[in-house]
Amino acid sequence: MTPLPTPLVPADWLLAHVHDPRVRVLDCRYALSDPLLGRLAYLEGHVPDAIYADLEIDLSGPVQPGGAGGRHPLPDPGALAAWLGQAGVDNDALVVCYDDPRGGQGFYAARAWWLLRWLGHTQVAVLDGGWPSWVAASGAVNTAEPSPTPTTFTPDVQSDFVATAADVQALPAQTLLLDARAPARYRGEVEPIDRQAGHIPGAVNREWSGALDEGGHWHGADAQAERLNVGGAPTVTYCGSGVSAAPNLLARELAGVPLGPENRLYAGSWSDWISDPARPVATGEEGA
Repeated sequence: MTPLPTPLVPADWLLAHVHDPRVRVLDCRYALSDPLLGRLAYLEGHVPDAIYADLEIDLSGPVQPGGAGGRHPLPDPGALAAWLGQAGVDNDALVVCYDDPRGGQGFYAARAWWLLRWLGHTQVAVLDGGWPSWVAASGAVNTAEPSPTPTTFTPDVQSDFVATAADVQALPAQTLLLDARAPARYRGEVEPIDRQAGHIPGAVNREWSGALDEGGHWHGADAQAERLNVGGAPTVTYCGSGVSAAPNLLARELAGVPLGPENRLYAGSWSDWISDPARPVATGEEGA
């Protein structure tokens, strides 16, 4: 079997390979405004044999007292690896993650993609266009939950994929800090989720949604490079809680900069940053 196209896979590839024994599919649909919405959508219909991956339960760790680590902390690597094994994902699996990008919900599959890459799994991709692309391609729709055969997933954690608050405070001048939230949140004009508005001083705004077109498909490499406008500079990307930053990380990989020291996630993001009142906060626009 040929390797999985990464980091994106088109619906026709999944149509051709969905029943291959090495392929595993994760349904990552979710909505921060309604935590049950994704699960209900999954039960109403999903890609055959897809396993539901819940952002809060499976793709995040427990929230810590005081907010350190943010609203969606990284899961413990061993716990995430154990869940993947129970989902039938081993180290030889070809994993496809999808969500439903309609209504601004197109970053959950990228979160799952990033987490598997963080655990050292390279054969993982996001379904371009998400659930609507599967339906448009006349893909089969199942309602029954599968019972995968448990297996073992052995993690190989890539620590250089992650930046901490201390790392962000000590960033060298040549490293750019990218804020993936909506511009109004970045500027501190509104804050619908976290207890304090604004952004990390020195950050520039690159809203995650610009990575996708109006149909929920990802823009190509040149468009991603133009949108991000960072040239070859190393970057650290953050958002509210380390979830919607993932599309910018994938976009940089599309543009030729793989995950690693030059394309990192500040995992705790804004909600972790403001957990310490001693950390500075900026408002308004910065940079270009």
